[in-house]
Amino acid sequence: MFFMMDRALKRWEIAILFAVLVSVCAGFWLDSEQKALSEQVIRFHVIANSDSSEDQALKLQVRDAVLEATETFYPQNATLEEAKTALAQHLQQLSQVGQQVVEEQGYDYTVTATLGECWFPTKEYDGFAFPAGTYTALNIEIGAAEGQNWWCVAFPPLCMGAASETLETAAEAGFFSQNQIALITEENQGYVLKFKSMELLGQLKELF
Repeated sequence: MFFMMDRALKRWEIAILFAVLVSVCAGFWLDSEQKALSEQVIRFHVIANSDSSEDQALKLQVRDAVLEATETFYPQNATLEEAKTALAQHLQQLSQVGQQVVEEQGYDYTVTATLGECWFPTKEYDGFAFPAGTYTALNIEIGAAEGQNWWCVAFPPLCMGAASETLETAAEAGFFSQNQIALITEENQGYVLKFKSMELLGQLKELF
């Protein structure tokens, strides 16, 4: 009887170890995919003054105005580096665009725009998702910047119009490979769960 229990226990141990090994391997694969994606996009991060309904609505108005302005700064057929340079050179103008919206709505919040490295959790958008990780990001902070965040992608501009059409255009322009398109859209079933697993793996790395 004890022999049978010991044998069963070993089978469970093997099954658990195998599952952990598969998860780790998948995590490292996704980690490399995330790093490749991070070298091809500029994320967009808007932080509201507070979580009040008024400040959250204002955040979305600032978002729309700044997103529209960013596209006017990109050179035609811009590369990622050209887009970064363009944004870095126009941060003051982007702050002013957001500031104008804030003042038109009757608020006195200060709006700041910065470009830098930012950690993002796994985020789902309309028809696609990006894995957790560190990305270059255009950050817009409104007032005290203590409200809920809004994330998307500033370059290539995936947050204006239909996401599926924009992703297809980005693929045609060479921003993403077909494998990457499959990774971040629902072509890759279970992608959000896989991204969450990778996010957990990243947290475990921090602990050890």
